[in-house]
Amino acid sequence: MIANLVALAAEEEQNPLIPAGPELLVGTIAFAIVFFFFWKKLLPNINKVLEERRAAIEGGIEEADAMKVEAQSVLEQYKAQLAEARHEAARLRQEAQEQGATLIADMRAEGQRQREEIIAAGHSQLEADRKAAAQALRQDVGKLATDLAGKLVGESLEDHARQSRVIDRFLDDLEEKAEATR
Repeated sequence: MIANLVALAAEEEQNPLIPAGPELLVGTIAFAIVFFFFWKKLLPNINKVLEERRAAIEGGIEEADAMKVEAQSVLEQYKAQLAEARHEAARLRQEAQEQGATLIADMRAEGQRQREEIIAAGHSQLEADRKAAAQALRQDVGKLATDLAGKLVGESLEDHARQSRVIDRFLDDLEEKAEATR
C-alpha cells in the first residue's frame, strides 16, 4: 500500500500551493459570485449605514457646537445679569445706609429739639411756680407781718392799700439784703 501511495505521489508532482485547473476555475467563479453579491447587496447597505452614522455624528457635532455657542451666550447673559444684580444690590445697600444715616440724624435733631422744648417748658413752669410761690409767700408773710404789727402797735392795720405798701417795702428790703450777700 505504501508502494501504491508513493507511485501515486510520483505521478502527480504538482505544487501544493497551486491548485488544479478545474478547481481554480470553480474557485474563481465562486469568488466572483460572492464578490458580486457583496458589491450589489451588502456594500450599498453598509455604505448607507456608514453614511447615516457619519451624518448623525456630524449633525450631533454641529448640534453640540450650536448648543455650546448657545450655552456660552446664556452663560454670558447670566454673568451680565449677575453683575448687574450685584451692582444694583450694592447701590441699594449704599442708598439704604445713606437713608439710615439721614433718618438717624433727623431723629437726633428732632430729639434734641424736643429736649430743648421740654427743658424750656420746665424752666418756664419752674419760673411760674417760683413766682406763684413768691406771691403766695408774700401774701402769707404780709398777713403774718400785719397781724404781728397790729398786735405790737395795738391797732388794727386792716387798710388793704397801706398793708400792701408796707408788705412790699418790707419784702423788697429783704430781697435787696439777700442779693447784697450773694
